[in-house]
Amino acid sequence: MGRDRAYVAGMDRSDAALIPAETAWLTDAGAQTVCRVLSDGGHQIFFVGGCVRNALLGATVSDIDLATDAAPDRVIKLAEAAGLKAVPTGIAHGTVTLIVGDTPYEVTTFRRDVQTDGRRAVVAYSHDIKEDAQRRDFTMNALYATPEGRVVDPLGGIADLRTRRIRFIDDATARIREDYLRVLRYFRFHAWYGDSADGFDPDALSAIGENIAGLETLSAERIGAEIRKLLQAPDPVFALSGMQQTGVLGAILPGSDTRLVAPVVHFESMQKWRRDWRTRLAALGGIDSVDRLRLSKADARKLIAIRDAAFAGPTLPEIAFRDGAGIARGAALLRAALAEQMPDPNLSATIETAANATFPVAAADLMPEFDGKALGRRLREIEQMWIDSGFTLTREQLLG
Repeated sequence: MGRDRAYVAGMDRSDAALIPAETAWLTDAGAQTVCRVLSDGGHQIFFVGGCVRNALLGATVSDIDLATDAAPDRVIKLAEAAGLKAVPTGIAHGTVTLIVGDTPYEVTTFRRDVQTDGRRAVVAYSHDIKEDAQRRDFTMNALYATPEGRVVDPLGGIADLRTRRIRFIDDATARIREDYLRVLRYFRFHAWYGDSADGFDPDALSAIGENIAGLETLSAERIGAEIRKLLQAPDPVFALSGMQQTGVLGAILPGSDTRLVAPVVHFESMQKWRRDWRTRLAALGGIDSVDRLRLSKADARKLIAIRDAAFAGPTLPEIAFRDGAGIARGAALLRAALAEQMPDPNLSATIETAANATFPVAAADLMPEFDGKALGRRLREIEQMWIDSGFTLTREQLLG
């Protein structure tokens, strides 16, 4: 079918909104194969959710999700008849993964919620796209697109997308009680897609305030995943402030405070350093964040290293040499935030130089004059001399 020009975010004519023609997933051969298999079988098939939302916003798309009116067994039958591998990855919720080449594509049958308990839902299949849209969380996530790229908007999500308004579908309290993680998702989506100048949706804040106790039912893993995604946003400060004001932040991270996060984010941007959510988490503080968020061992080690380095005695170059540039940058940001002072503009180069420095003396250079514990002690003394010199002393000077 023919296409009009691509309307960015459908802002001109919401009834004729089109996904921008250059969108990668719209011309993805595998995705189009999946669409063709379902549509040739007499069914509706749509791209849905984040890939549609982000394409309209011009943001990066990480996942492609598809929705259909075909029941899972029908999806499997059509796929296998077309020579595609079908894997029932989430069959209890109507999801079948179709493999095209080596690429998986998740196809989920239209659904409606039958029963929810705040963490999971019992669903029934549906043939109605509006019923499928109504079980989603926010209006901007209830956008669909045909295989040709025409946007289908059952619940007025484009209007909210245009104003960067994060709005729960229908009744905010009902949506939250279906899954209390949506409280955290609200603030995460606001950090990434919301307009802080317009503030938070009053109905959303009221519903969140009434349902904070429901956060206790969530697993540490689910909470940790949401906080990590929120802290990776370009500027999460406004969203975090909302979480603190509503009591959400204190409920998931007791003792945390947003005071240091704003300067950390600002200094990070001024230095043009890559965003590090662990540094931002260290700036939040709080009790037992490692356990409360069920961080991986690697993330926990880095968080603790940044936090310890920020309040310990070593210089930033020494931290960079011993622990790496990432730990040193995190410590630098926290120290600058605490001091309320902009970091040295040359700090980035200093940290990189230190992190890549190679100690010019080896244990063998001190033998046989030193051995055992004395050897280790002398090697550490010389290494400290070299670090204190700004990594400038040569091997001959250190051994002389």
